[in-house]
Amino acid sequence: MEVIHKIGRRKKSVARVFMSEGKGNITVNKKSFSDFFDTAILQYKIQQPFNLTETKDKFDLLVTVKGGGVNGQAEAIRLAISRALVEFNDEFKPALKSEGLMTRDPRMVERKKFGQKKARKKFQFSKR
Repeated sequence: MEVIHKIGRRKKSVARVFMSEGKGNITVNKKSFSDFFDTAILQYKIQQPFNLTETKDKFDLLVTVKGGGVNGQAEAIRLAISRALVEFNDEFKPALKSEGLMTRDPRMVERKKFGQKKARKKFQFSKR
């Protein structure tokens, strides 16, 4: 098997995943993924596609991620892993799609408007 390269995005985060057959090593920005993502919830989000497809220790991942916060980065990695697994085997797609891991979340931060404090919040109104 050659290396499978996929990209995942979430908010401002962009993750590039290089997947190859191996022993289950996941490296994120030249660190172990458990060192990069210290909470159990974020680690679970990254391992979720492997748990659904029962391919836990079959692939080595080399991940580069930039932009956004840690949660957006974890979800961007999850999308890229899901896309790579589907390219490896099309039979994984229904299981991943039913859990919502194949859809790109389009929600982005709304821009700030001029004459306002934030995107929706206004400056305080004073009648007198």
